[in-house]
Amino acid sequence: MDPAADDLATERRIRRDLAAFYRLAAHFGWDDLLSTHISARLPDAPDGSEVFLINPYGLLFEEVTASSLVKINGAGEILEPTPYRINRAGFVIHSAVHHARPDAGCVVHLHTRNGVAVSATRQGLLPLNQSALIVGDDVAYHDFEGVAFDMDEQPRFVRDLGAKHYMILRNHGTLAIGATVAEAFSRIYFLEWSCDVQVRTLAMGAELYPVAPEAIAKVPQQTGGEFARRYATELLWPAMLRKVERLDPAFAD
Repeated sequence: MDPAADDLATERRIRRDLAAFYRLAAHFGWDDLLSTHISARLPDAPDGSEVFLINPYGLLFEEVTASSLVKINGAGEILEPTPYRINRAGFVIHSAVHHARPDAGCVVHLHTRNGVAVSATRQGLLPLNQSALIVGDDVAYHDFEGVAFDMDEQPRFVRDLGAKHYMILRNHGTLAIGATVAEAFSRIYFLEWSCDVQVRTLAMGAELYPVAPEAIAKVPQQTGGEFARRYATELLWPAMLRKVERLDPAFAD
């Protein structure tokens, strides 16, 4: 086996998947003009340094293609010729998570209206519906410190994330990580859906019907671990790739 050829094939696959994720984010209305990012880790460079893909600063999510994704290292340096640059705030957040969490093959951070709305409430995500229970207590919280331009925020960000797979950035937005693009997509979908439903539920002003504590504890056990991985990679992601192909097959260019 040729390791270089294997790495190249892996990069092509990850580029396709990450570009598809950007197109899906635009389709579901998760984009915010030129802000927010989805990043994916590539095989490390021969010298052992970390290598990532991130969106080119200036392209809308609906314009991102596999070939336009920018390859950078852990220092934020662009590794291959490209007409684009990257957003420093995206690098600060994403590089911190990738470096601290070897299991973070893909990191997604969003500024959706309902995600930001929930992030601005003291109670955060509430156990009001099944999707919120799937997220369960796997969600971390990080206080807003200003636009993420400062590298010195990284240790606190990593500390607050800990070993969890979801994060609500207070007064800012949402974040999810996965070992693969497929897992990260599945997780952010559940988190965003939960925020959407929470905003609608509370807006009704009706008396809330509480979920039994034993059910709250049961759902993450039913839907986590290997079940979640197989659902994301074997069922959900192939379906999402078919959807993106129908929307615009040029994403893979």
